[in-house]
Amino acid sequence: MTHHSRLSTLVLDCEVEDLAPHVAFWSQALGKAVVSGDADGDGKYAQLRTEDDEPLLLLQQVAHPSRVHLDIETDDVEAEAARLEGLGARRIEKIKTWWVMEAPSGHRFCVVRPQRESFGPHLNRWE
Repeated sequence: MTHHSRLSTLVLDCEVEDLAPHVAFWSQALGKAVVSGDADGDGKYAQLRTEDDEPLLLLQQVAHPSRVHLDIETDDVEAEAARLEGLGARRIEKIKTWWVMEAPSGHRFCVVRPQRESFGPHLNRWE
């Protein structure tokens, strides 16, 4: 069965108690306006404005050391996770509707559902 995927989001994982001052810092540092200081209503996610042809830029409050990770969006999370396992990645944890995965290099990343209304145009097609 065919599915699609693409680079979706760059996520700044922030090990902090209050995300707001860090959202302000990154907004000013990158010249990107704040779309939402509380994207999910729980104070753990904020989004900065990006153009349609740029990856989304998200800040996330986390309990592990601060780092940057990326998200791969797909129209079939299970098929994409399996494809990536075939390349040597491993599944770490299922959270809500997405998989946290680890590349052979040790980098963590997520496989998520489509994050924008328009899923194209830069899609990879996998059979």
